[in-house]
Amino acid sequence: MNRYSVVDLHCHTNHSDGALSPLELLARAEEQGVELLAVTDHDEVSGVREVIAASTNSPVRVISGIELSSVWGGVGIHVVGLNFDLDAPLLGEVLELQRQARDARAQTIATRLERIGGEGVLAGALAIARQSRGLSQDAGVRVQLGRPHFADYLIASGVVDSREMAFRKYLGAGKPGDVKCHWPTMETVIGWIRALGGTAVLAHPHHYKMTNTRLRKLLSAFAAAGGEAMEVASGSLPRHKMPWYASLCAEFGLKASMGSDFHAPLGPWCELGKLAPLPDGCEPVWGDWAG
Repeated sequence: MNRYSVVDLHCHTNHSDGALSPLELLARAEEQGVELLAVTDHDEVSGVREVIAASTNSPVRVISGIELSSVWGGVGIHVVGLNFDLDAPLLGEVLELQRQARDARAQTIATRLERIGGEGVLAGALAIARQSRGLSQDAGVRVQLGRPHFADYLIASGVVDSREMAFRKYLGAGKPGDVKCHWPTMETVIGWIRALGGTAVLAHPHHYKMTNTRLRKLLSAFAAAGGEAMEVASGSLPRHKMPWYASLCAEFGLKASMGSDFHAPLGPWCELGKLAPLPDGCEPVWGDWAG
């Protein structure tokens, strides 16, 4: 039975590429009337740990979440893990593998940008990432570097005037800073989530810009590997397309999930919890979770 009216199972804090701190994100979820929340930072759980710890007396029920990067058929695929064991020893191993891949990518991006002009790109981007989390520059906390941090460094250095320009000239698809990670396979990531006791959800399937035939092959492989759900209500998905994705869930025996993919209060991001309801006939991914 679905006893939650406002659900958001995909959002980010500044522990990955979001703008808000974990406490700010929880406060915003409360303001928006969210009843069930999963914080799904990219390849990181420090943010959701803080939100869970702070939610003891909150009306928002917070569950564990993460968005893991993977690859299938040469395409980068994001898999959201929900309601898993944050204390499982395997989790530390998974996070370290993903961090190593991200660190290698960040170093390559920095090297390429330095060839274009300027030095100290990696250190500059790291300083910005630390500042965004309110960390001192000598704090012994490992921070995650993404392309937005490099974009902000280019702005601070006077190379570009905006993030949009940074991505258009240096960091977007086909540009010098468009560096692919050596991510694990989608099947491997699904296996990790299941081993942690969680539910594997295919994130924002419309982002992959696949033909219907290709998407069906992806969903077939996803379900065969143990994936259990797909995002049907997503922040950037037009409402009129939701029935189509709901029909794919039925076709491949998947449950339906929903998430805003919220990153920041301003800009193109969908607001926390402001999603259309799942179409009739969908089985919510949270339906069997204990209250």
